[in-house]
Amino acid sequence: MKKYRIRSKFRFTIFMVMVILVLFMSVTTVIGRNNASSESFNQYEPVKVVAGDTVWDIASANIPAGMDVRKAVYDICDINGISADELQAGQTILVPVYE
Repeated sequence: MKKYRIRSKFRFTIFMVMVILVLFMSVTTVIGRNNASSESFNQYEPVKVVAGDTVWDIASANIPAGMDVRKAVYDICDINGISADELQAGQTILVPVYE
């Protein structure tokens, strides 16, 4: 039986770490634990704009308690591809449903 000898402990340690990382990544890929999570909205509520409405008013009426209205205003403008001053009466915009 042939005996193997470790010549460089540093290279052996690096090799073992790489093997463990590859095995870990392979296992997590197979079982689906490596999914990236981002803040995305799956549901939108259409809101018809009436005279005098602002994006701020619409956002503050459709957010949960404790959420920053500025973030909701940004999300609404981003989703609809508008800026806050482009809102017009009669326009229908999509508002994300926050959970």
